Amino acid sequence: MTVTHSGQRRTPKAAKTSSVFKKAVMAVSGIILVLYLVAHMIGNLKIFSGRESFNGYSEWIRTIGEPAVPAQTTLWIIRVVLLAAVAAHIWAAVSLWRQAKRARPVQYVARKQVAQSYASRTMRWGGVILALFVIYHILDLTAGVANPEGTASTPYDRVIAGFSNPFITAVYIVALLALGFHLRHGIWSATQTLGQSNKKRERTVNAFATVFAVVLTAGFLIPPLSILSGLVG
Repeated sequence: MTVTHSGQRRTPKAAKTSSVFKKAVMAVSGIILVLYLVAHMIGNLKIFSGRESFNGYSEWIRTIGEPAVPAQTTLWIIRVVLLAAVAAHIWAAVSLWRQAKRARPVQYVARKQVAQSYASRTMRWGGVILALFVIYHILDLTAGVANPEGTASTPYDRVIAGFSNPFITAVYIVALLALGFHLRHGIWSATQTLGQSNKKRERTVNAFATVFAVVLTAGFLIPPLSILSGLVG
């Protein structure tokens, strides 16, 4: 007679199913966040249109859907979806890491060298950096409580004041570079998880992931560097 204890390890099949589900959650939530990043980057580039245009764009975001729905309703729906995507992404990442750690509890004395990209090896710490950066970013440019111009300023004034400071700009640059590495590996992983890549397509997927990450990172870097250098402001 076989007795199964509640604390017994799950069968390899159950563990594999759980792992696949978590990877799918991570991929889908990542896609939602990437779509938001693309829209956010395009909006940031409106800083080159001047104060009135940028402030008008910021106000438009808060009034999407009016008068059909009250002001900021659509904005709050977007925020809730993003918060859920971030929470799901973090849950899946931490859960997969813990699952992998339990599967290999004892480290080998002599480790075999494994071919990994820099982005792959630093995904976990890159995620931590990005999570901390998002909190700071909200306090800085959204709420204004961490911005030199304060809470009573306009969105345009907060952006100019923040990126005119070399230290603040440096913080953003570090975070954006971490984002680029995270995106590059994340896009590649998502295509693997969703079954959109194989050995034949791997080179193409890698190239796309690299180009996409570079373009998006550059798009986010252009406004702060332009402000710091005096081209905007």
